[in-house]
Amino acid sequence: MSAVDDILTDIPMDQLAAQLGVDEATAEQATRQAIPALLGGMQANAEDPAGATSLAGALGDHPSDLIDGGVELDQVDADDGQKIVGNIFGGNQDQVAQTLGGNLGGQGGGLMQRLLPILAPIVLAYLSKRLMGQGQGGQSDPLGAGTGSSNPLNDMLNSMLGGGAAGGSGAGRSGAGSILDMLGGLLGGGRR
Repeated sequence: MSAVDDILTDIPMDQLAAQLGVDEATAEQATRQAIPALLGGMQANAEDPAGATSLAGALGDHPSDLIDGGVELDQVDADDGQKIVGNIFGGNQDQVAQTLGGNLGGQGGGLMQRLLPILAPIVLAYLSKRLMGQGQGGQSDPLGAGTGSSNPLNDMLNSMLGGGAAGGSGAGRSGAGSILDMLGGLLGGGRR
């Protein structure tokens, strides 16, 4: 199962659609574009040592309990999510939302601007859970000092996005890859 599908299974799409004021199909389509964009932005930032340190700190502040047993949307702090989105995309966050929203019709950009801050804490909690599950020092050491890997956090994000993951699903990779190609230079604009 791809990371996007894995995260989607924890999100109550009916509640998310109601919160966004759209039908479930639109909410799911938007979410399927937003999650790879968030992961791609985090991965682009994690390639930089200062960005990786910043992301590791954010993971420490977002334990996996938000997603344990499924997400309860009323527990998601969208204000915190907005800060995360700002840290991931920097000054490009409006352009990212508009670019992603372009596939959703007229209201897509505004929809993405409301959706990204809801999904950002969920994605961080998911990463936190995945990192803890890898047994690479967990949150106390997500950058892997002394583990032999130069940057386990970046490696994990890269594999989740299909880079170098030989066993990954072709459909999952092409979906995330096309979204990341579409965003191109907008990724990696976050704070370092």
